[in-house]
Amino acid sequence: MSAATQGFEPLHITVLTISDTRTEETDRSGAALVECLQAAGHTLVEKRIVADDVYRIRAQISAWIADSGVQVILTTGGTGFTGRDSTPEAVKVLLDKQIEGFGELFRHLSFQEIGSSTIQSRCLAGLANHTVIFCLPGSTGACRTAWNGILKEQLDGSHKPCNFANLVIPGRGQHGG
Repeated sequence: MSAATQGFEPLHITVLTISDTRTEETDRSGAALVECLQAAGHTLVEKRIVADDVYRIRAQISAWIADSGVQVILTTGGTGFTGRDSTPEAVKVLLDKQIEGFGELFRHLSFQEIGSSTIQSRCLAGLANHTVIFCLPGSTGACRTAWNGILKEQLDGSHKPCNFANLVIPGRGQHGG
């Protein structure tokens, strides 16, 4: 199939909530991401909650990066400046390539909703072992902003002129044409 005719293909996605306080019952942000990805036609491989601890975060993300059945990792939480927020420090060292524009675009979209407070988001994204990783803030609104404004299109192999789906779908290995 040529890049010009490649279409939507469901991706295998994991969701990791990073929090010292949330439980499955109180994790609205993780639940929102699961809802969004499933509504878009993707497959949830696994959802977990880990404490905001650099080594616990790295251990879980590393396991998913090494799992050939995982194409996308979405994290929520730990991207601010308060307390134990440590997601960027945990994830950056695992990336083969960072997606520099993700944080910039997210903050641009978020500015329209929360104004200058968006500057406190240290969200990031990158590629590691043919897996794309997006680290989002912990608020449900921020997760929906990222999904609706960026991820929904970028995880769809039919989005033109390019997308990240075609980089993680076996046999495609390109942006799409």
